[in-house]
Amino acid sequence: MMEKEIEKENNEASENGSPAANKTPTKSSAKKTRGPPQSSVDTFAVQCNECFKWRTIATEELFEEYRSKQSEDPFVCNKLEGIVCDTPADIEYDSSRTWVMDKPNIPKTPKGFQRIIVLRRDYSKMDVQYVTPDGARVRAAPGIITYLKEHPEYSDVSPSDFCFTSPKVMADTIPDHIEKKSPSAKKPKKTA
Repeated sequence: MMEKEIEKENNEASENGSPAANKTPTKSSAKKTRGPPQSSVDTFAVQCNECFKWRTIATEELFEEYRSKQSEDPFVCNKLEGIVCDTPADIEYDSSRTWVMDKPNIPKTPKGFQRIIVLRRDYSKMDVQYVTPDGARVRAAPGIITYLKEHPEYSDVSPSDFCFTSPKVMADTIPDHIEKKSPSAKKPKKTA
């Protein structure tokens, strides 16, 4: 079963993340940001492939390790020290918080980079960004390609080491006070 990330219900993340800041300009197309980047995710959890119980994971790095190998080495409870399938679940899937499901086999974030996931205010989706070792924020694959070309010191890092695929926001866990968009709703066309 795929792993999920858990999102705080009272999230106040902006639609586009933190605003750009005036830092030393670089040749990269990546934008600089003010302060440390903040992800909307407050808890990481994986589901056991045998008992289907949810286990919280202590660090994002460990969560990424499990997620990156989900197909070849599915998560089971006994991978966590002192935990077996008979141990009560750490957390239950319910609407007390907003859950999002990350796809399996997304590569681990390369060392020195940080993967940030930001929930939009309207809970419609999550935006994936990467923060580079020098603090630039990259929002799409072309930005990563440009950054790696401009920084030969990261020659051991490949653009395929990055994934901008957004985790799916689980509609049944979105708070009631948030207006839910229907999948077929389209923006009205502007007329002249």
